Order: sequence, then structure tokens, then C-alpha cells
Amino acid sequence: MTRYKYVLFDLDGTIAASADGIRHSLERMLETLGREKPDLSDYTVYIGPPLYDTLRGLCALPEELVEEGYNLYRHFYEKEGSSMNKPYEGIEAVLKALKNNGLKLAVCSSKLEPTAVEVIRFLGLSEYFDAVCGSNRDGSRKDKRDLIPYAIEMLGGSKAESVMLGDTFYDAKGAEETGVDFIACSYGYGSDEAMREYHPTLWAKAPGELIELILNKKQ
Repeated sequence: MTRYKYVLFDLDGTIAASADGIRHSLERMLETLGREKPDLSDYTVYIGPPLYDTLRGLCALPEELVEEGYNLYRHFYEKEGSSMNKPYEGIEAVLKALKNNGLKLAVCSSKLEPTAVEVIRFLGLSEYFDAVCGSNRDGSRKDKRDLIPYAIEMLGGSKAESVMLGDTFYDAKGAEETGVDFIACSYGYGSDEAMREYHPTLWAKAPGELIELILNKKQ
């Protein structure tokens, strides 16, 4: 018997090294709107939170430009940014091992669901996932506290047999709020210190460690 039966993966910073594409899309959006670009060198500030929060906060868009900024970002990400994604070294081996052991896998991302589906397809990882779960276009289901139960439902699973994997405190907080175990992926973009506040069940310093952490019943 394995430790878990249902495994939920955050996308950016957990499955994919995606920072360059996200930064590029934000910059293109701001250039198009004629807005000043903030310092985007710290990926932890804008990889993890819902896009609307980034537009209103880090990008300082006035409310009347938020929707236009949202649409422009999506346009540039889908046309240019998504192709800059690449899977972390070793992550496909992790997915393959989990599938071979009979586990069900889902992507659990705050990206728009169709965008998340397309990114996974571009990365060549679609065959490993039983569900790709993301946010709605109307801005709902953008937080992990809403996405995690949705992903578990899509897998036909239960919280007790599920685990969330992620690299930011948004993932850790969502797991704690929904009563699901959490594996902190410290190889991603987030802050270990911020995740630690939400009491991760386990820690992974590299993708290759995930196989044993998830499958080893005695961990």
C-alpha cells in the first residue's frame, strides 16, 4: 500500500520551470498599456498568487485597466510565454513512477483551466494526468482552498488519501485550510520560510525525492 492514492501538483515551480514565460508576458502586457514596469527579478512575488492579485498589487494597475491587463497577459502568455516553459529535470520520471503504482494524478493550478491544459500538453505530460484543474474565466476557483477540493472531486478521491504538492505558501495555506497533507517543493520559486508557517507534512529538495516521499508508507 502506498502512502497516498491521489496526488495534486501545482504547475509553476513544481512541474514546470515557468518563470521566464510569466515574466515575459507581464512585461509585454505592461509595455502595451504604457505602464511602468516594477522590479520583476524576484519571482516569488508573482509566481503563486492569482493573476488578478498580481495586476492590482505588484503591477499597480488601476481598477479600470485590470480587465484589459488580464486579457493582454493571457494573450501574450498563450502566444509567447507558454512556449518558454520546460519541465523540471526528473519530474517526468516522478509522474511515470506514480502512475505505474496506480496513483491518480491531477494538476491543481490557479491558471485558467484551458491554459493549464495547454501548458501540460506543450510539456508533453498529458498522458500522466487524470485531471487538469484550474481557475474559471470569471475569476472564481482561483484560490487553492477552492481548487484542492475540486481536484480531489475530479479524481474521485478523498482528502484523507490525497496530498498537495507545491512550492509557495499559497499551496501550503490551501492544503492546511482544506485539511490535506502537503509536500513542500523547495526546488521551486517560493520561500521555504513562508511555507513552513503552514506546517508541511514533508519536504522535497529535488523532484527525484518525490517518488519515495509519496510512495513510502512508512514516511
